[in-house]
Amino acid sequence: MSLSCWEGAQLRARFDTDAVKLACCPDSPPWLKLLGMAAASSLATLFVVRNFFPAEKKVRHPIRANYDVGDEVFVRTMGHLLGPSLVEGNKVTPLENGDQIFPAMLRGIRSAQRTITFENFLFQEGEISDAFAQALADRARAGVKVHFLQDALGCDSVHGRAIELMKCAGVAVEIFRFVHFSRINYRTHRKTLVIDGALGFIGGVGIADSWKGNGRTHGLWRDSHYQVRGPVVAQLQQAFMDNWVETRAELLHGDLYFPKQECAGEQMCQIFKSSAGEGSDSGRLMLLVSIAAARDRIRIANAYFIPDNLTRQTLLEALHRGVKVEIITPGTDIDAQIVRAVGKTRWKPLLEAGARFYEYQPARFHCKYLLVDDCWASVGSANLDNRSMSLNEEANLNVLDRQFVGAYVRVFEEDKMHSREVTLKDWHNRPWKEKIKGRAMSIFRSQM
Repeated sequence: MSLSCWEGAQLRARFDTDAVKLACCPDSPPWLKLLGMAAASSLATLFVVRNFFPAEKKVRHPIRANYDVGDEVFVRTMGHLLGPSLVEGNKVTPLENGDQIFPAMLRGIRSAQRTITFENFLFQEGEISDAFAQALADRARAGVKVHFLQDALGCDSVHGRAIELMKCAGVAVEIFRFVHFSRINYRTHRKTLVIDGALGFIGGVGIADSWKGNGRTHGLWRDSHYQVRGPVVAQLQQAFMDNWVETRAELLHGDLYFPKQECAGEQMCQIFKSSAGEGSDSGRLMLLVSIAAARDRIRIANAYFIPDNLTRQTLLEALHRGVKVEIITPGTDIDAQIVRAVGKTRWKPLLEAGARFYEYQPARFHCKYLLVDDCWASVGSANLDNRSMSLNEEANLNVLDRQFVGAYVRVFEEDKMHSREVTLKDWHNRPWKEKIKGRAMSIFRSQM
């Protein structure tokens, strides 16, 4: 008889606990103490190795491109490297901050007639989570097939009222890696929603009250999300299926989930996903090739900017060949001061080479978008840190379209207007406490 994941985890936990008890019991014979200590030690070692020392090799050699962003060879390269090809006929609508994002997503859910697939990282009980739970529950009661995949560590209420409401209404709810000894450090950070296989949403928003507002309020989040129609929605649907099969072992297929896609616009797009088990370097490769192919300007807006050595070197090479680089990061209003301090230890060579850094001031900055040469954009859930590039399950939308990127440059400039530039002198003069914290905690950079 096979064990469920939960039963297996309980047995492992019971074995570990019993082993510790044996090792600590004063009446146990010496050989039994040694056996218990060895078992507990082996289990702890396995946990650390499997979760914090991935064996998969990463690209370490320099990446240089003899083609430009937007060239035909660039398009082919991105398609072959990242999996699905770029497809034409799409329409991407940017949504800025909770005031625009939540109403659009809820309208999409309430419009569903056949299916909903929703994968999410952060879910915190409150007004927003209740609204989403109610909308999903209502559609399930109306006969729509609703599938909700929620990350365990990103949810503060796995057994809370919102989750229970959905379950009671018939929503198929799965908690991603709720008990998974060997992969607890590898989370799904994806935020994807697909309605009837035809309308998609992707970006960085969390389902929480702290995302409400217009991105200008201290303590709340400034964020971006994107509504998508067209053939690329099928790629977004496939990204959801990846983790649904892992978690529920159920294949969702056919016309209900993959209907014939109609042309919705003129944008060429691609959804690519990355995970620690398969294609974990996809996000990093996309970033490196995009930077290497840049010829004029790179604009980066990212919530957690901690570039690895190769990414920083590739940015430096872009600067040395005359590419202008501008980067917006969070200011002091951030949920992870240590991450901010560690990230700033990576700035010096970039500042010296001419990169310009800005820190967003009014609110917490959670955007994740990359704009290259006014024709290429990558937006979605991936931060520019090792956790997103190597550990988490991520999903991003790439857009090759001058009109889209041109419009989004205006969003970047508006974010920049609400930011404070950090010069090389400012970097040198930052508080000693921040410098020490950043240097000391840099040994944990691989987990950030």
